[in-house]
Amino acid sequence: MLKILQLSTFQTIGGAAVAANRLHVALQNEGISSSLLVDKLVRPAAHVNAVSISDWQKTLSWGRFIGERLYFLPYEKDKASRFAFSPAITGIDISTHSLVKEADIIHLHWVNFGFLSLHSLRKIFALDKPVVWTFHDMWPLTGGCHHSGSCNHFQNQCGDCRFLRNPGEHDLSNQRWTRKKEIYKNYPFAVVTCSHWLKEKAEQSSLLNDFNIRSIPNAIDITVFSPQKKAEAQLNLGLNMNKAYILFAAVNVKAPGKGYPYFQKAVSELLGEYPQYYDYVELLIMGKTDENSISDFPLKVNYLGYLDHPEKIAAAYSAATLFVIPSLEENLPNTIMESMACGTPVVGFNTGGIPEMIDHMQNGYVADYLSVESLRDGIRWVLEHPENLSANARQKVENEYAEEVVARQYIDLYRSLLNNKTIQ
Repeated sequence: MLKILQLSTFQTIGGAAVAANRLHVALQNEGISSSLLVDKLVRPAAHVNAVSISDWQKTLSWGRFIGERLYFLPYEKDKASRFAFSPAITGIDISTHSLVKEADIIHLHWVNFGFLSLHSLRKIFALDKPVVWTFHDMWPLTGGCHHSGSCNHFQNQCGDCRFLRNPGEHDLSNQRWTRKKEIYKNYPFAVVTCSHWLKEKAEQSSLLNDFNIRSIPNAIDITVFSPQKKAEAQLNLGLNMNKAYILFAAVNVKAPGKGYPYFQKAVSELLGEYPQYYDYVELLIMGKTDENSISDFPLKVNYLGYLDHPEKIAAAYSAATLFVIPSLEENLPNTIMESMACGTPVVGFNTGGIPEMIDHMQNGYVADYLSVESLRDGIRWVLEHPENLSANARQKVENEYAEEVVARQYIDLYRSLLNNKTIQ
């Protein structure tokens, strides 16, 4: 039986970890022997293992994370840049781990924050096993940043990095780019991006000039994330069944990249121009935040807190009339996939992979990037045009993101790598 080992820093934290877990389960459901190896275990799960098990190993893991941050501290431009750049200096060598030895194929996901360094990656590549690397952000194709924004220096050799205190031609980003180039040249691997947007970025990167790059989306269990009767979902959440609900959801509600201020302004403008919405619209907020910090809306705010059980998350999406995601930078958000799988249309900015997921005015609304007015118009349009949006949203997920659809694409890739005895 084909043995696949998935590697991810985190088991449950962040969209990349969720995506890695979902692929792991999807492959198992298709009869593939998949294991997931993470830094630390959060909760027991089938065929999920950790490299940091003992208290001492967990202490070392924390030390690697701190060591990486301390290394970067003299370079960082400001606090906002602290986690926007990963030099990948510290990491653990897992090349001799039993699961690595047993695997037919190594599948990398998001591996930063002290889990795998560039040296760790080189050790894995040197095992002469096929390696698949799914890019969940831009880090593998840059000199160190996770999202380059408007910067295109990754198309050359990086340098003059906007996240560094003293940018220059041969700054830290250029140095790490050079190190990546050496590794990638000697140990090619199969590149997969979750979105077509990221595929285009990867094809522009000077690090990946000789690579064949594929795009395969993330997977979702459409039996867990499925439409519930809206009235029942609202009742179970203690909501008023006679209201329409606008949902904002993020792991950390006030995280800078999630665009909460745009959501707040768009809703305020909507009410200012169309006061009739006061009578029947309320807000749903899902994620980590100080509840007092989200009370400054003219509408009632129903704060659900941070939900980590898929069934409860699915209920929140089903209870909502629409989901708004005003993120400033995204790849292929799991939240959009989850909302649409529950039959809830989505409004989001035209950035990253978002317009690949939202078919404009078919299953949601794609707003002009960073335009509060366009976001406001999108919210209003969905509230006033509910016809077929729910069914279209669900159908999109069934056709493109269902577990079996995505798993089959990866299985075909795995088998082609083994059959052709090549990792390009």
